[in-house]
Amino acid sequence: MKPLFCLFLWLLSSQTAPPAADWKLVWADEFNTPGSPDPKKWVFETGFVRNNELQWYQPDNARCENGLLIIESRRESRPNPTYQPGNTNWKTSRDSIRYTASSLMTKGLHQWQFGRFEMRGRIDTRPGMWPAFWSLGVSGSWPSNGEIDIMEYYRGMLLANAAWGTQKQWEAEWNSVKTPITSFRDPNWSAKFHLWRMDWDRDFIKLYVDDQLLNSVDLSKTINGDGSGKNPFHQPHYLLLNLAIGGQNGGDPSATQFPARFEVDYVRVYQQ
Repeated sequence: MKPLFCLFLWLLSSQTAPPAADWKLVWADEFNTPGSPDPKKWVFETGFVRNNELQWYQPDNARCENGLLIIESRRESRPNPTYQPGNTNWKTSRDSIRYTASSLMTKGLHQWQFGRFEMRGRIDTRPGMWPAFWSLGVSGSWPSNGEIDIMEYYRGMLLANAAWGTQKQWEAEWNSVKTPITSFRDPNWSAKFHLWRMDWDRDFIKLYVDDQLLNSVDLSKTINGDGSGKNPFHQPHYLLLNLAIGGQNGGDPSATQFPARFEVDYVRVYQQ
């Protein structure tokens, strides 16, 4: 009777187990060509951009080397070309640039609605570091266009987030989960490469690191609060890779030795 019972269990499991997803690779960058990142895949942000961050973004701080994209932050000092004495805007009130880094985007080149998004990388977790792999919706102003933080790190925490619009302009509703990297119980965690993944369909956004689910976002609850009825996660998004320093969340980098690196082995996008 044992073989028959085992056969019964196998047949039952084969009928009830969900079928494996038929993922097809639709876009990737393996960063195997030395030199500047592929301009057919990436564009750069420039200058002081967001969150009162300390770094000046410029293309010079990103390069492909030994099969990796290296986004490097440096401590340096030079005049801020946008400086305006007496101006109160944080971007133009600084007389100097004290840190530089890079931010790459697929904006205007590649965008996707739904799929599996993967990034294998190694992040610097020292004080002041704020690396991210994330997406923004192509239509609307932030946060009503939708933001997804597949990988975000600062102050000892990995973040897995989604943000959308509220009744107030520029004010976001957040679904945010913070995971201390100490919870992985690996003293060498920061020295290793890890795989971040987003599985995104019409109903859910699920965010993982090394196959561990960090956050699951129910998209029935992500309707913008401005009365438009728009769900910003039911539209195409473009990807961003960046290394920020300091600012609103990154912490104090003053005692950290530079340069600092965010190293990316690959970025891959799959769809069914």
